[in-house]
Amino acid sequence: MRAGFLGLLLAASLASASPAWATLRVLASTSDLAALAVAVGGDLVHVEAIVPSGADPEAFEVRPRDGERLRQADLVVRVGLGYDYWLDALVNRVGDRRFAPGGAAYVDASKGIALLEIHGQSVVNEGGHAHGVANPHYWLDPANAVIITAAILEGLARVSPKQSDRFKANRDRFLAELERRQAQWTGMLQPFAGVKLIAYHNSWPYFARRFRLDIVDYIEPRPGIAPSPARLAQLIARGRAAGVRAVVHEPYQPEESSQLVADRLGVPLLRLALSAGSVGGAGDYIALIDHDVTVLALALRSPPR
Repeated sequence: MRAGFLGLLLAASLASASPAWATLRVLASTSDLAALAVAVGGDLVHVEAIVPSGADPEAFEVRPRDGERLRQADLVVRVGLGYDYWLDALVNRVGDRRFAPGGAAYVDASKGIALLEIHGQSVVNEGGHAHGVANPHYWLDPANAVIITAAILEGLARVSPKQSDRFKANRDRFLAELERRQAQWTGMLQPFAGVKLIAYHNSWPYFARRFRLDIVDYIEPRPGIAPSPARLAQLIARGRAAGVRAVVHEPYQPEESSQLVADRLGVPLLRLALSAGSVGGAGDYIALIDHDVTVLALALRSPPR
């Protein structure tokens, strides 16, 4: 299944009016999970994301209409790990146990993922973003899409068992394309294994592990906390000593600090997509990973300034 085709499916499924052919309504907490739900559900589902593309899910506040969207859903798919902690309050407000953990209409896509940065605690707030039991950005490792889509397939088959074969066939096509593209992505970044990067937010451990990149530090001292001048000076000194080649920045984060660090280090500022639809040309899951790999590979081919 081509990335462009997936993008068309996602765009159609996120339309305000449910298409005539849709039989199941799927509500995903983020656009990334929505894109993967479209890949599995195909033309049997109408998928909506609660958090708009390009918005920050960790700072999101639910809106009154989100409760009605949940009430109408046949399946809810969440990131888990505290990333979409606000969904718990929404489920409690609606009061439908189908959408609670263990419910027939509930999918936690983090189940089965080999997690990084495990904290061993429940969701807490440290003055910035809410933090959960592990780093929640696991979808940025394309190998984890295999596990995520397996969970979505199980959920869809649970609420619509008669269509389980069609869901499985859709997923098989998606995984075949994903495997082909992952080989390409690995080849594109293989020459840069071990390259040193600085990122604004702690979004990239899974992506970095998959492609053997080294994120030496983050501009935020803690997620959601802006850096002080002393923090920026420390980062610049560390970046110079480490030979950092680029600064990675998410589209919805404030850009001034990232630009300052990049300018002082004489390296490019790379605006990578954290979510499907957050930048142009990254409208579905495969296009999201392809955008980030391509931007990185093109920038790293250029010699350091």
